[in-house]
Amino acid sequence: MFSPRWKKEAKLLSKGARKFLHYKRDLLAEEKELQIEEARCGLNLAIKAGDKERVEKSSKLLTEACESALSGYRRPGMIAENIEVLFVAIVIALGIRGYFLQPFRIPTGSMQPTLNGIVGHELAKDQFPSIPVRTWEAVMNGRRYIHEAINSSNERRYLDRISEGQHLQFFTVTELHFRGDASRGPEILRLPAPRSALTEMGLRINTDYEMGLSYVPPNTTVSGFSTTGDLVLVDKVSYNFRRPRRGEVFVFDTRGIEGIHQRSQREQGAGSHYIKRLAAIPGDKVEIEEPLLVINGQPATEKYLRMIGNREGVYSGPIGVGYQPTRNYRDPLPQFIRKRGDQVELKTREDLRAEGNTGALLALRRGYFALGDNTDDSLDSRYWGPVREYNLVGPAFLSLWPFTTGHWGLIR
Repeated sequence: MFSPRWKKEAKLLSKGARKFLHYKRDLLAEEKELQIEEARCGLNLAIKAGDKERVEKSSKLLTEACESALSGYRRPGMIAENIEVLFVAIVIALGIRGYFLQPFRIPTGSMQPTLNGIVGHELAKDQFPSIPVRTWEAVMNGRRYIHEAINSSNERRYLDRISEGQHLQFFTVTELHFRGDASRGPEILRLPAPRSALTEMGLRINTDYEMGLSYVPPNTTVSGFSTTGDLVLVDKVSYNFRRPRRGEVFVFDTRGIEGIHQRSQREQGAGSHYIKRLAAIPGDKVEIEEPLLVINGQPATEKYLRMIGNREGVYSGPIGVGYQPTRNYRDPLPQFIRKRGDQVELKTREDLRAEGNTGALLALRRGYFALGDNTDDSLDSRYWGPVREYNLVGPAFLSLWPFTTGHWGLIR
């Protein structure tokens, strides 16, 4: 602590020379290695003796020995160094995203008012603002203007399928796969918004029941703008150390959830990930007595499940719909809570063992019940049933952007 500066610098030089030997030993000739070791030993002895003049001479010899050890070595240029730094930064970012934190964009309005989804607004093209204004709105608020003639002909355009996914991991896109003739083949139209937002901007998808196909009516144009959904960070670590809890907002992937993909042709696309509120855990019996969520015969007591059901706080007023059955009696696809009195029982480890599951399957197939906070605008476990444990990604814990929605900060 009280050593003179020259002595501290000499010790750092000796330490640096030792690291140089460790890192470059496979590139050094034997005589160069011995030369560096001798110069380093001489410097250490001079430091120990406290001879400043001798230390300066030994330091110079050690520096020259290290610099001449790799005479053919050329220091990387500025471009090469920056590329290396960028590559390392990308690797670190991918590692964090893969194992610790993953950004996720809210695609729909199913979690409002807790979190905002991507919402569409119809607007004629001649009312679009100037390009600089649109650029500023895109940067600050994630607003995107779209004007696309989906079907400019006077005939129906039939669809093979509709798919929804992520572009660059942040932006939701919808693809319309049209049926084509043998010579032209299928045509794909890609739109930079989820299907729910495009519907609000003028997209119409009807069904031809005789042919069993969906189609876009004649003279259909999408025109307007979409406002971005909240960008949230998902904690991918917590569920490795604790069980998921009722009432928390969580993210899961949609692999193997058949009901989601069955409905991807109609209500909304089957994105790779969904975000909902965790309403019930393995062993729970779930039913809905509008507007309350009932767990094991009693109204849910967890804070936010209770607030949504009782229409309290931000969940009151015109947006307070509480919890509702699907009420979609005409839908031929299976539904788990179609009407009042329907009940879903989530399987425990013992239930799965009785069915013949063993080992890791006992945990991976346990079910969790997911509900949107806005059940009027949510495809959730009421429609497609429990989420298996192997689908869980983690709790959503932080809303990052935009800053103006009032949701910035920790997610509750």
